[in-house]
Amino acid sequence: MKHYDVMKKKTYEVIFEANTPRGKAFDVALFFLIGISILSIMLETVPSISKDYSHVFYAVEWTTTVLFTLEYLLRIWSSPKSTKYISSFYGIVDLIATAPLYISILLPGGTHGIAIVRSLRLLRIFRVLKLSRFLIEGNMLWQSLLRSSRKIGVFLFTVVLLCIIMGTFMYVIEGPENGFSSIPLSIYWAIVTLTTVGYGDIAPHTVLGQFIASAIMILGYAIIAVPTGIVTVDLTRPESKENLPTLRNCENCGESTRLTTAHFCMNCGTKLPEHVD
Repeated sequence: MKHYDVMKKKTYEVIFEANTPRGKAFDVALFFLIGISILSIMLETVPSISKDYSHVFYAVEWTTTVLFTLEYLLRIWSSPKSTKYISSFYGIVDLIATAPLYISILLPGGTHGIAIVRSLRLLRIFRVLKLSRFLIEGNMLWQSLLRSSRKIGVFLFTVVLLCIIMGTFMYVIEGPENGFSSIPLSIYWAIVTLTTVGYGDIAPHTVLGQFIASAIMILGYAIIAVPTGIVTVDLTRPESKENLPTLRNCENCGESTRLTTAHFCMNCGTKLPEHVD
């Protein structure tokens, strides 16, 4: 039993932690495995390449799927709280990484859309690179967006009204003979022009229409800057340090906890770092 616990602990250290030589080697190997899998998925969609190397892509898919499945099972087995890991974000991503091939076997007729699911394996790079440590900064940005949501909502509503009004004007001014065959199509043109995308599939031909189009284009540059300014002001707003909670962040999933007595992550079961003031 003791040997079993030691083996389980060592497996956990290799798979979940990256501060040991074995853990770093495992992450590097996993990084290259993910890269090979994604590269194979992309090249498989090129007809000229897929025609000659379909057997290679099939072998790569089987190899990577078996390895991903083995890794997923080892993560469940070695995790202190396996149910927490399975239901966590990265646990679900790890499951998705193993699913496509098995789905294609069970449903051979509907495998075209599985390439989208297979491409989600790229999300696993976040785990390998430990980008979850930057979730604190991401959470700050998200909180700023939430606090600014009412201002941004009013701004977007105003932009929508502006596009409807401008589109209606252009429908009256240009008319169907110049490509503005309906008000919805004219609103589409106004949105494309206001956002400075400019597909060019519809263009005004009258002098007045071109003048309005020029005004919308110039206005578009100012409109793009408004949401950025709203969020920036909120991000730079000073906050009292007494009101900021002391957080400890899981190195595996990035989950933050305010409990100073907690030893394991409540999301995935990973051991938390020591409390830091």
